[in-house]
Amino acid sequence: MSECNRLDFSGKTVLVTGGTKGIGAGIAQGFLEAGAQVVVCGRQAPEQLPQANDQQAHFIAADVRDNDSLTALFAEIESRFGHLDVLVNNAGGSPAVEAASVSPRFSEGIIKLNLIAPLNVAQHANRLMQQQASGGVIVFIGSISALRPSPGTAAYGAAKAGVLALVSSLAVEWAPKVRVVAVSPGLIRTEQSHLHYGDEAGIAAVGSTIPAGRLGEPGDIASACLYVASPLADYLSGSNLLLHGGGEKPAFLGAATAHSA
Repeated sequence: MSECNRLDFSGKTVLVTGGTKGIGAGIAQGFLEAGAQVVVCGRQAPEQLPQANDQQAHFIAADVRDNDSLTALFAEIESRFGHLDVLVNNAGGSPAVEAASVSPRFSEGIIKLNLIAPLNVAQHANRLMQQQASGGVIVFIGSISALRPSPGTAAYGAAKAGVLALVSSLAVEWAPKVRVVAVSPGLIRTEQSHLHYGDEAGIAAVGSTIPAGRLGEPGDIASACLYVASPLADYLSGSNLLLHGGGEKPAFLGAATAHSA
């Protein structure tokens, strides 16, 4: 089978949580372009669903933090499509807050959204996939915040670090039927980038600090998800694929004077 055909998801059903905007919408579009039936979920239907190749994603309303809502979501997927081949556990996020003053309730909510909810979603997907002859693949969307300081989003970074621990454990528990992997983005440009970096000049300035010379795009993450969910990655499980454009230049390089003119 050619490499191109091995990235063909025709006949496959893919669920992308939080797939109505940002990185999730980019991932959903990538799987649509690869021929998959794509289901996206969120609390409210978006004005426009991801689409490609004259196909549109299917929307099912669900709150990933509510287990009854998840039960209904997976029951509808099984009823309508008969199988689930790939889960992309993408829903999550956090506004910037000061760890010294944020309320315990807020922190608990961030941990629930970014760690407990993805675990619950994965449990539902695993139950369905274990019954299938072909098994399935569960992709957790992690974050560079799990691997470096995350000032302003401390609880979020801690939750994402927990996601990486989950991936390594679930990959052992649910093998060989279900592969479990993580894809961890660095700084990605979305429709909300201006909230974090300011205007176009600010976004460009942040991008210039990355060795690749730019922020990542949702399509970059989609390409990684297509790879890790494909037969090309059949032996990839319990691993974290880090997409950060080369990372962040060490601060000491800008402060050092050894090679200054």
